[in-house]
Amino acid sequence: MNQKDYWDSVSEKKEFTTPFQAEAFSKYVGKDALIVDVGCGYGRTLNELQQLGYTQLVGFDFSAGMIERGKREFPGLDLRVKEDDTIDMPDDSVDAVILFAVLTCIVGDQDQKQLVSEIHRILKPGGIIYVNDFLLNSDQRNVSRYHYYEKQLGVFGAFELPEGAVVRHHSEQWIEELLQDFTRQEYEHLTFTTMNGHVSNGFYYIGEK
Repeated sequence: MNQKDYWDSVSEKKEFTTPFQAEAFSKYVGKDALIVDVGCGYGRTLNELQQLGYTQLVGFDFSAGMIERGKREFPGLDLRVKEDDTIDMPDDSVDAVILFAVLTCIVGDQDQKQLVSEIHRILKPGGIIYVNDFLLNSDQRNVSRYHYYEKQLGVFGAFELPEGAVVRHHSEQWIEELLQDFTRQEYEHLTFTTMNGHVSNGFYYIGEK
């Protein structure tokens, strides 16, 4: 099963619980800003922003199932299926981009770089990128599967979940390299509960183009 098929298959039942750092985000992004959520899932974060008074919100996700669910649950949101590797927005047109637990779904370094490059392209000078994602863990369960799947997937930190999805936990050095074209404004370690109920290291990052 490929990643798209997996997310389509669970689009009606997965509930995402990782908290969005709305207070931190609001220090950098005004209520009238054009905000794009790349990998928006069913629109949970955009709905939260809408409740907080943000008015220009667009979400993209490659899972048509997730977008269908989002349109049903949050009919007031502008949710769009992402058809390819590009983000269908003009250069230098967006005030802020949210990348919320999306890197974890992209195993390859080059694919992650391609996505971050697209985000850099659509952001206005001075625009904000907000990233929430997972870091490497040091417990035996995680370390064992990192080593086991490194041979198959070619990346330390990537592994396959029992239900078939492939996900990735990241080193801080990689995150720093990946986001090097942005000026870091905030970076904080967090502990997350994963969608399958486990605890994982994580972070949020706010950077400026």
